[in-house]
Amino acid sequence: MSVLCLLSRFRLCFSLVLVMSACLLSACPKQQSLKTSPDNEAVETERRRYQKLHEQHLKLQRTLEEHDATKRTLEDNLATLQWRLLEKDAQINELMERQASQQRMLDEAVVEVVRAKAKRRSLESKAEAASNMAEAEIAIKALKTQITGGEQDPEILKAEQLLKMGALEFEKENYGGALYLTSQAKGHIKIGQMRLSNRENMAPVDGEILFAQPLPLQVLKKSNLRQGPDLKHKVVTTLSKGVKVTGYSYKGQWVRIKTGDGTHGWIYQTLVGGR
Repeated sequence: MSVLCLLSRFRLCFSLVLVMSACLLSACPKQQSLKTSPDNEAVETERRRYQKLHEQHLKLQRTLEEHDATKRTLEDNLATLQWRLLEKDAQINELMERQASQQRMLDEAVVEVVRAKAKRRSLESKAEAASNMAEAEIAIKALKTQITGGEQDPEILKAEQLLKMGALEFEKENYGGALYLTSQAKGHIKIGQMRLSNRENMAPVDGEILFAQPLPLQVLKKSNLRQGPDLKHKVVTTLSKGVKVTGYSYKGQWVRIKTGDGTHGWIYQTLVGGR
């Protein structure tokens, strides 16, 4: 009986081993599949993540290009505003200087001269006064047609004011006073013509905007003066810091200037400033 029991137990154990082996063998493919499936899913997730990042990169790149274009436009607008501000400052300074040093004395002198001329009206020629007034009016009209960009030249404004005063004196038959006022107007017209002559010596550039009047400027640091408003143009000369120059016009962020010795060219706007 003991031997039979041992054999029975041995068979039972052997059967259990076989069953367990079968179970282990059947479980192996499933475990392998469980190991492979998460790996594939991770690869797919990483691929999608990379694709999303790539799309975000392209979007950011397009946005950056748009911002760069906007920045360039704003820089050009800022340069224009800066030159307009300098232009206005120069006009204000010039007008204030004239008002402080000359206006009172000039007005008093004009009144005295006109009064004196009124007393001697018979000695002056009506035809001469009329002729001079007509010449001055023609010169002002011609000067106006040649000046472009910016506001009206202050010399023209003063000449027109004096001509109006002269016309009033002419109506009062004060021909001497009218002739004197017309001569004063011609002096301002001559200054305007000289300024225009300086501008005409420079070949115009497409898109160039003339200042209403020449701007007194100085070089802020050692800079290259170029033939045109671009870094591609040839360097004419190199200007040292502190050199006094005169600005006549601008294009974008470049300004056309002329040095004391007559050399003219273009310089980047951040390299010059008001005196």
